Amino acid sequence: MNLQIQIDEGLDKSIVHLSGEIDVYTAPKLKDTLLPLLQQQGTSLEVDLSNVTYMDSTGLGVFVNALKLSKEYESQLMLINLQDRVFRLFQITGLHEIMDINSTIRGVDE
Repeated sequence: MNLQIQIDEGLDKSIVHLSGEIDVYTAPKLKDTLLPLLQQQGTSLEVDLSNVTYMDSTGLGVFVNALKLSKEYESQLMLINLQDRVFRLFQITGLHEIMDINSTIRGVDE
């Protein structure tokens, strides 16, 4: 399956809606989308994973890189609406303790 990416950009916050699978084939596309959005000082980025049905370690690596970049640029990265099987990957690796993971979605201009 492919990965669909839709971006809703606001003034200080963007929401990236993902749909499909995040794996070794689709991770570069995700990385190319997320990292530039986090390279703006003080920006807030929410990644909606409600329609992500599968993610492997390559996908986790993209989110770890995104987290590092967000700290470097003092921006905020939040993962929202994770399905149970995807959230379990973050739990197994302990990433749920260092990443901002929330189960609710907020509007772009809040």
